[in-house]
Amino acid sequence: MENISDILIDWYARCGRDLPWRRTRNPYLIWLSEVILQQTRVAQGMEYYLRFTERFPDIAALAAAPEDEVLKLWQGLGYYSRARNLRAAARQVVERFGGVFPATFGEVRSLRGVGDYTAAAVCSAAYDAPCAVLDGNVYRVLARLFDIDIPIDTTAGKRAFAELARAQLDTARPGLYNQAIMDFGALQCTPSNPRCGECPLARRCLALAAGTVAARPVKQAKAKVRDRWFNYLHITCGGRTLLHRRDSRDIWQGLYEFPLIETDRAVDFVELSALKPFRELLAGSDLHLVRSVAVPKHQLSHQTLHAVFHRIEVSGAVDFPSVPTASLGDYAVPRLIDRYLIKYQI
Repeated sequence: MENISDILIDWYARCGRDLPWRRTRNPYLIWLSEVILQQTRVAQGMEYYLRFTERFPDIAALAAAPEDEVLKLWQGLGYYSRARNLRAAARQVVERFGGVFPATFGEVRSLRGVGDYTAAAVCSAAYDAPCAVLDGNVYRVLARLFDIDIPIDTTAGKRAFAELARAQLDTARPGLYNQAIMDFGALQCTPSNPRCGECPLARRCLALAAGTVAARPVKQAKAKVRDRWFNYLHITCGGRTLLHRRDSRDIWQGLYEFPLIETDRAVDFVELSALKPFRELLAGSDLHLVRSVAVPKHQLSHQTLHAVFHRIEVSGAVDFPSVPTASLGDYAVPRLIDRYLIKYQI
């Protein structure tokens, strides 16, 4: 009987996606694609990959780039810690490995922001190291193929699937096999409406035989999503706009934003202007409210943001960092703010 790996690789040869990072053995380019594609669809990530490779053709160029420039290029991808870790890891390669991307799993794994999956993906694709990958697609394929009901987001589940993934790995063609099983999960064994009727592994799929395809993989209860209310003060004074860098450990660390007042519920401008943070910021200023704009809710992984932008013009000085209004587009801002600026052509 034909091996599972042979079936997957044959399927991949016929149906796999032709992507630029799969046409190279350059570990830097492969690593860059893997970081960009975490939590990102390929269609969206492609634009960013091409943008980054044009601006930073090698790891030395990325390591030398200012953090603000990296964050600006990353704008819109979300999970901005990935961008900061990307630059930090590039600097580690320059400082610790003389600018040459490391070649062993342990060395790659030691880089900032690199986990087991990314290290395995890079080492197998660039060096044909016998490292099995485990991403969401692989979890789904294996869970269905072997009808496994252990939750994948538990310690026991991760250990069990890691052992299973290693057992299935084609050690003679690890890079090719890893790409094949990941694409198989993305295109054939999809989360919803998988193409079971034309699946080359259908006769071997235990979940298909048991009628449990829709229930695999199993996950524990999802974390509760919390609501937050953001009241942004888009303040201009002369030719400058108030803007500062977020430096807390909250979301969007390192990005720029307008003065923000967070409340525990929705408030209108009159109520907002009575709050202490508002009075302290604009104390003694002659202000004019141009408009208030409530934007569509912004969904993060475990948070729902309800944001209102209050466009305010002031004539007096305000004790808050500002930038020239004409250069506002040069700063890396959260996608929420970027959408507001684009919609109102600011």
